[in-house]
Amino acid sequence: MAAETSVNKPLLGAHVSIAGGVAESLARGARIGCDSIQIFTKSTRQWASKPYTMEEVAAFKRNRKEYGITIVIAHDSYLLNLGAPDAMLRKKSIVNFIDELERCEMLGVPYLVAHPGSHVGSGEAAGLKTIAASIDEAHASCGGFRTRIALEITAGQGSNLGCTFEQMGRIFDAVKENERLGLCFDTEHAFASGYDIRTAEGYERTLGELDEKIGLDRIVAFHLNDSLKPFNSHVDRHEHIGKGYIGIEPFERLINDPRFAGIAMCLETEHGEEMKDIAADLKTLRGLLKAL
Repeated sequence: MAAETSVNKPLLGAHVSIAGGVAESLARGARIGCDSIQIFTKSTRQWASKPYTMEEVAAFKRNRKEYGITIVIAHDSYLLNLGAPDAMLRKKSIVNFIDELERCEMLGVPYLVAHPGSHVGSGEAAGLKTIAASIDEAHASCGGFRTRIALEITAGQGSNLGCTFEQMGRIFDAVKENERLGLCFDTEHAFASGYDIRTAEGYERTLGELDEKIGLDRIVAFHLNDSLKPFNSHVDRHEHIGKGYIGIEPFERLINDPRFAGIAMCLETEHGEEMKDIAADLKTLRGLLKAL
């Protein structure tokens, strides 16, 4: 499992479909020139899914080598809520979260990106405590796993938690085995939740606060998304690179930041017909790369 790399460039890529089988995702990523890809490990429309066969796992690992994808990360299902105050939903979420971690471990996927959860009326403090307890349960069931959880910064829409570095830091601090946690920085979510990364000063101020509250060394993945909504909107709406309220310069700054070389940076913008729109975003990003 290649959780860490020694390459001196950002590993640009995109979220790609697993239609036809999880192994098919690698060919899709390769067709648009991805260095990294993000996938779902199973259908996100239902709770239960068939376990992988050994043939599926072997095909995935074979295709990864064949297509030269450096890093594959996964994203958990949006059905899950690790902060749910409802006991039945929380239990169901933890069981399915563990299933996703097991799938990642089988595939050799180093990080499972997860939205921390929502308090659904129970309040911030209670919600953060519940999220940490849910992660503890998942860790206890997955002892010795090489796959790590990467908590994703959220836009703060509704009762979603993890929209501030302070909140996220409190989750990290409350988790017993927090050395097993990483962080996924979503540019749109951070912008929507009040972190203005549009200027060089704002970018460094944001990263400085992140370092103070969580630690820059915790960042293991990025989601590269422009924003359809204005700054501090607390609305999760992605836009194509350079066509939203964030603009092009912050992405040029981020992908050329040497502190984040070797880290997966995946687009989550609309694919378009035959992936043409997301391929265009990837081309835009590659055009911003400076010579190393």
